Amino acid sequence: MPDPVSAQIDRDFPEAIERLKAFLRIPSVGTDPAYAEDTRRCAAWLAGQLREIGLDAQVRPTGGMPMVVAEWSGAGRDAPTILYYGHYDVQPADPFELWDSPPFDPVVVEGPRGPRIVARGAVDDKGQVMTWVEALRAWMALEGRLPVNVKVLVEGEEEAASTSFVPFLAANRDALRADVCVVSDTGMLEVDRPAITYMLRGLVYAEIRLTGPSRDLHSGLYGGAVPNPLNVLVSILAELHDRDGRVTLPGFYDRVVEVPPQELRAWVEAGLDEPGFLADVGLTRSVGEAGRSLLERIWARPTCDVNGLWGGYAGAGSKTVIPSKAGAKLSCRLVPDQDPDEVMTALERFVRERLPADVKLEFLDHGRGRPVRVATDSPWLQAAKRGVEDAFGRAPALIGCGGSIPITAPLREILGLDVLFVGFGLDDDRVHSPNEKFELACYRQGIRTHAAMLRRFAETARA
Repeated sequence: MPDPVSAQIDRDFPEAIERLKAFLRIPSVGTDPAYAEDTRRCAAWLAGQLREIGLDAQVRPTGGMPMVVAEWSGAGRDAPTILYYGHYDVQPADPFELWDSPPFDPVVVEGPRGPRIVARGAVDDKGQVMTWVEALRAWMALEGRLPVNVKVLVEGEEEAASTSFVPFLAANRDALRADVCVVSDTGMLEVDRPAITYMLRGLVYAEIRLTGPSRDLHSGLYGGAVPNPLNVLVSILAELHDRDGRVTLPGFYDRVVEVPPQELRAWVEAGLDEPGFLADVGLTRSVGEAGRSLLERIWARPTCDVNGLWGGYAGAGSKTVIPSKAGAKLSCRLVPDQDPDEVMTALERFVRERLPADVKLEFLDHGRGRPVRVATDSPWLQAAKRGVEDAFGRAPALIGCGGSIPITAPLREILGLDVLFVGFGLDDDRVHSPNEKFELACYRQGIRTHAAMLRRFAETARA
């Protein structure tokens, strides 16, 4: 027999799907000014949902997109307080022609694991935000109260480096104090194989803009006699890695902490389907830093990747020019204990030292975040593990994540909070890609898990 809260979740699940669809229909592309009003409308929609559940919710202005903040303190002063963080903004949906259905018109379609919902933001992060929103709803509907005190902070700039997050956190430090923060913006191993993420890579994101001649030039008249910014750029980018796949920035690996052997063994025992992981993106072999396993490369080793490259003529047919300008966007994923400030400085120095005469550099810092490692012996993580096991009937694996959630460091530094990453996405959810999806089985289990975690948090003594 399911417990009463799980039974309530099952009864209400069709309506929970419809609420998620309504959330997904709002094109909250926070990075694009053209969607600014829609993004603000999305914040208002979410605040309305939280008020409907019974929380005191507000939409608070920032220098950019607004914050959604909410609170319920009816569990009493002796009960723990849990802060839930998420983001309601989404990535741009283009290229639109690669979607099987309109990205902001969510549809439920059948997949190999059963029904799934397809839309931009389905799993990153609207669907995952709704897992804990619906868990709060189920508790309030059944019991008229929550077993713990709850605070909510949902931002609209996560996909744009969370520009307003730190100032807002600092200005509202006292109002946002809690015992622990819970984030659902990560993944698990399979629909029936839950996980808690205890390692996240950090991020450095930069843009390089080079200018050579004052205008585009005829390659026959000037070729071989003047610097070509594209040639210079690709030459510099090619030097960022050696033949063994290691990043060549000076000092890049000085602070990197090796993963203990017992943790590496636990990762192997978690049983990632490496062929399936690669096959999902049309590949058969893993590449990267020599002598490292796939899991090490994506969870525990730093990287440097070119994310975009432009310059010259790329249209149909030919146009023989030496371009005046060229540019690239790069990201470095960092691991404990790398310092993003040091890496950004090293990257800019690396580029400047390789510039020939008459080529000018504009180096843009598009954001940085620190890598994260969560203590696996904390009472809050242990409570979360018990909640996950209550919902799934099996203990969660403790895993790493190659992605970055930059808000983690300020949550620790400003609020002094540990952060629990309990997510329900899968590797094939097409995050940031066309046809992004969220398995409905993951959605349902996510709601059940958060409901169970609330009960387990209530049993956990405060420090």
